[in-house]
Amino acid sequence: MPRVEIYDTTLRDGTQGEGISLSAKDKVKIALKLDELGFHYIEGGWPGSNPKDLRFFELIREHQLKNARICAFGSTRKSGTAADQDENLQQIVRSKAPVATIFGKTWDFHVTHALMTTLEDNLNMIEESVAYLKQQGMEVFYDAEHFFDGFIANREYALATLQAAKKGGAARIILCDTNGGHLPNEIFDLVSAVKQVIDLPLGIHCHNDSELAVANSITAVQAGVIQVQGTINGYGERCGNANLISIIPNLAFKCHIPSLPEESLAELTDLSRFVSELANMHPMNNQPFVGGSAFAHKAGVHVNALLKNPQTYEHLEPEKVGNRRRVLVSELSGLSNLVYKYQESDLGLGLGLEKEDNRKLLDELKELENQGYQFEGAEGSFELRVRKAFYDYQEPFTLESLKVLIELREGTVYSEAIIKIKVNGQVMHTAAEGNGPVNALDNALRKALEGFYPEISSFQLNDYKVRVLDEKEGTGAVVRVLVESGDGHSSWGTVGVSPNIIEASWEALVDSIAYGLLRLENKGELATDQIINGFIRNKC
Repeated sequence: MPRVEIYDTTLRDGTQGEGISLSAKDKVKIALKLDELGFHYIEGGWPGSNPKDLRFFELIREHQLKNARICAFGSTRKSGTAADQDENLQQIVRSKAPVATIFGKTWDFHVTHALMTTLEDNLNMIEESVAYLKQQGMEVFYDAEHFFDGFIANREYALATLQAAKKGGAARIILCDTNGGHLPNEIFDLVSAVKQVIDLPLGIHCHNDSELAVANSITAVQAGVIQVQGTINGYGERCGNANLISIIPNLAFKCHIPSLPEESLAELTDLSRFVSELANMHPMNNQPFVGGSAFAHKAGVHVNALLKNPQTYEHLEPEKVGNRRRVLVSELSGLSNLVYKYQESDLGLGLGLEKEDNRKLLDELKELENQGYQFEGAEGSFELRVRKAFYDYQEPFTLESLKVLIELREGTVYSEAIIKIKVNGQVMHTAAEGNGPVNALDNALRKALEGFYPEISSFQLNDYKVRVLDEKEGTGAVVRVLVESGDGHSSWGTVGVSPNIIEASWEALVDSIAYGLLRLENKGELATDQIINGFIRNKC
């Protein structure tokens, strides 16, 4: 089967999503990543709309792309303006992009009520705009805006707009579900109808207002389109665009229709997170294929079956899209969850525990969850609990005393933490300030430990979340603090629970440092003179 073209519009349509903004340099980084993975077309923006998009087209010309062709976006000429005099079309030409993608009105309702012109004038605008851009040496794609609405309202006129684009010399005609309101069966039937009268290659561009953009795009491919337009992570205006991160593996693994090179499919998870990072958007845990929860298993019955054969509760091997399987430990866990955690650990956990010991630990963990602990996002704290329960684990430091001072002085709040800890038999007494009590605690702890473990300077706090567990108790409620830390290469989560937010934060911070050091010692990356007596003694 012929390869389906993947047309990415993250840099233009995706940035219309609420809260998403990309600099020109961000756009270049994303474009280079997409090109590396084999995307066929990358829409860089609308050069006639803002200076940032113009700057992108200047910057991207400094790079030699291996696979993708850059597209400049815009609209058909204005009514009453010749194509060679239209500023929007002139900006598209000045972008020096090899491909021009222009949209025009397909729905007669939009022609008369939005453009405020005649149906015949709109047909001329489409044909002349396409023809002018082609004369400038550009490959031209025509986006038939609101096509499906227009086809249902006035079939004859909707097809006439496509014929005008064809007459002008369009290389592709893209059928757009601009309002995102159509069902897959409608998409299939209407695409099939168009193919009978338009002999140009067709594409599909769907919005997600009915949560069907991915399904509609795949259905359109099955009906015969050869190009799919969408965005990374489904970013876009209102409810977003068709999510290419889901479309690409569905085409490859479910429909057996190739698009990107096979080796690029295992990079989809990294691509998703790369774009979300540049867009300053939190990765969606429940995103299909690439989300952190996409292959996460919690129920004991599921994990028991998973140990026997992963296909029992997974539709796809996570590695095929660059993701990984995760097993969670919670109040829903069974012994299988613990066994799986032992097996997947890369820190030396063995399988030498008796079933009775496993059951005891599981019961203890469930009781902790009942108190408010949550180990789903805190696998660092889980690992430490296991080692404390069944291995001769020695903590790298112990707390002697802790004091936090908060002072309001001249309208400004000052925070100071004073701690006394014991490290390898030596007592360290130190203090540090911070922009809040938790920051002061973190600074004081690091200050006390860096002389013994200088490696912790690479540890950084990536995220800090506080959850009130029993709201009816007001300010006296128990809180759960989740901390995510990292070292630039990997990240880990830890948890603390207490009616006192400072105590809960301290518990999570201590686990964070201890777990980071545990990882380093296991990898042999702590200096030997720092490991006095060692703080891991494995019984197995």
